[in-house]
Amino acid sequence: MACLRIVTVTLFALLCALVLPGAAQQPAANRPVVLLVPVDGTIDLGLAPYVQRVLKQAQDTGAAAVVLEINTFGGRLDAATQIRDHLLGTPVRTIAFVNRRAISAGALIGLAAGTIAMAGGSTIGAATPVQAGQPGDAAAPVGEKTVSYVRKEFAATAESRKRPIAVAEAMVDPDVAIPGVIEKGKLLTLSTDEALRLKLADFRADSLEQLLQQAGLGGAEVRRIESNWAENIVRFLTHPVVSSLLITMAMLGIVVELRTPGFGLAGLVGVGSLGLFFWGHFLVQLAGWEELLLVAVGVVLLALELLVIPGFGIAGVAGLVALAAGFILATTGAGATAAALMLAATRVVFALIAAIVLGLLSLRFLGRLPVGRKLVLETGLDAQHGYQSAPDADRRWLGRRGVAMALLHPAGYALIDGQRVDVVSEGEPVDAGAAVEVVRVDGNRIVVRRVDPLAQQRSDP
Repeated sequence: MACLRIVTVTLFALLCALVLPGAAQQPAANRPVVLLVPVDGTIDLGLAPYVQRVLKQAQDTGAAAVVLEINTFGGRLDAATQIRDHLLGTPVRTIAFVNRRAISAGALIGLAAGTIAMAGGSTIGAATPVQAGQPGDAAAPVGEKTVSYVRKEFAATAESRKRPIAVAEAMVDPDVAIPGVIEKGKLLTLSTDEALRLKLADFRADSLEQLLQQAGLGGAEVRRIESNWAENIVRFLTHPVVSSLLITMAMLGIVVELRTPGFGLAGLVGVGSLGLFFWGHFLVQLAGWEELLLVAVGVVLLALELLVIPGFGIAGVAGLVALAAGFILATTGAGATAAALMLAATRVVFALIAAIVLGLLSLRFLGRLPVGRKLVLETGLDAQHGYQSAPDADRRWLGRRGVAMALLHPAGYALIDGQRVDVVSEGEPVDAGAAVEVVRVDGNRIVVRRVDPLAQQRSDP
């Protein structure tokens, strides 16, 4: 499974490279090439495959270096961790150019580069993980377990790049004190001069030209690499709001398709939305085959509940749990806090509830709308015109009355003339023990309707 994921991500990177004209060109023999990557705004999961693609392009074309121009207040920790792994694992020379600020997740990306250059008036640090609150509310601190994990990520990154470990840890954990630098209880953020004095940064550069001169790359050809349409689509699909909408559309289409015969537009919408959700999250290394298997098991259990097992019981509950677990795991990454998991769970559960409610409403009212009536064949194909789809053995039940042996929701069993018969209700659920009447036979389906007991007594001789 891991090998298949690597192959898929690699193919995606190659596809992204094909859409950029000149991406595969070799650098001129007498002039080094430097690839410039802007790392600004919020760091999200779509940024990781973009950086990976540029690093691979630099390696394939023999570029002299990759410069990451950083100006960010941070973002997702799992995205920054993926970028950090790409930077530590590449043989290409990497330079982090902190041009104004590298805060939180941006600081981890900067530490992972082989060289750090900072423009005057820039800052780096303040990387303790926080819990995002409601709009307008201040961010809240997270638990000690998460802080410990992030602290070790920073420490391991600094150690790998031969930078002061204590300085990196003090950016994350306020309990780390450095004499003459930061006292206990405060979070470390460094200015350009402070970072140079503590040997966290290598040199100061107020412009890209100065950076290239001091890095021994003066006169190099600079190619600014922007994210392409494929990477922008992935970033769009993994946005929390879009992910929730895809979950709702996927489950709505599947629920409607399970309750209607054949395979039509609802099924296509459901499967397509599910495919887009997992495709986007698979490429950013959030979703894997385990999450996809959980969702598939959930869909199968719901299908059994709706089509085979009468009522709503263990299979339905287990199906919803499997669906929720699969979607939650597919929207959270490594190092996710308990608060992040709870937020993801809230979004997924809300999306599933919305899909079920909308599915039931659509099944109930779609046939009454002008659009729905165009989708329904209202012409009766009865036996008088030569149409006989129902077996003769089933047609003998037409007009007979009996008693529901279990809850019809809509499928179940009824006792008719002393025989147990597989039936489905005409629309509304029918309680066990209620009197029913066979109103029609559609193919192999024997459709029954609840009968008013008083009306039944009046009709009995």
